[in-house]
Amino acid sequence: MRLALFGGTFDPIHDAHLAIARAAAEQFRLDRVLLVPAAHPPHKAGVTHASYEDRVRMAELACAGEPRLEVSRLEEGTARSYSIDTIEKVRAGMAPQDQLFFIIGADAFAEIRTWLRWPAVARAVEFLVISRPGHVYDAPPGVRMARLDKVELRISSSHIRAELAAGSKPAGVPKPVLEYILRHGLYGARILA
Repeated sequence: MRLALFGGTFDPIHDAHLAIARAAAEQFRLDRVLLVPAAHPPHKAGVTHASYEDRVRMAELACAGEPRLEVSRLEEGTARSYSIDTIEKVRAGMAPQDQLFFIIGADAFAEIRTWLRWPAVARAVEFLVISRPGHVYDAPPGVRMARLDKVELRISSSHIRAELAAGSKPAGVPKPVLEYILRHGLYGARILA
C-alpha cells in the first residue's frame, strides 16, 4: 500500500487542500491520502479558530465522495500534535513493504530540523513537498523527498476567515463546508436562518 499523511489545521479546509491531496494521489499513485486535522499544532502556538470537532467535520464533508481521501482522528485527545507520534501510530498498522509519504508545504519543510525527533520522521517517510513561490529549501542529508509542483495555491484559510468575518461568502470553499460554517456561525460568519 502507498499511503500519504496530510496534516494541518484545516481551519477551514478549502479547495487548495483538496487539490493538493488529489494531485499527490495521482502523481505518486497513492492508494489513500489520510487528512489528519491537528488537535494542538506546536508550530502554530496551539491557536485554531474553530474547534477540533468542527475542523474534523468540515474535512469529512469536503472529502465525501472522494474514494482516495480519508479523514483521520489520529491526533484527537493529544496534548500536542507532533508528526512523529502520528507517523508512528500509522506505521504500526502498516506492513513492512508498505510505503508512507508525508505531504508538506515548502515553508514547513524548510523548518524540518526544528521538529521533534526530526531524524526519526525523515527515516519513516518520504516527503512530498508542495512548492510555494518565494520559499527556498534544501533537503537535509538522508531525507527522501519529491516535489509536488503542479498545484495552484491561490487560496488560504486566513483569507477565507477574513472574508467570512466581513460578511462575504468566499470562493474556494467546498459548498457543504461553507454551509456548515454558515449554519454554525464559525469564523464570525452570519448564521443562516
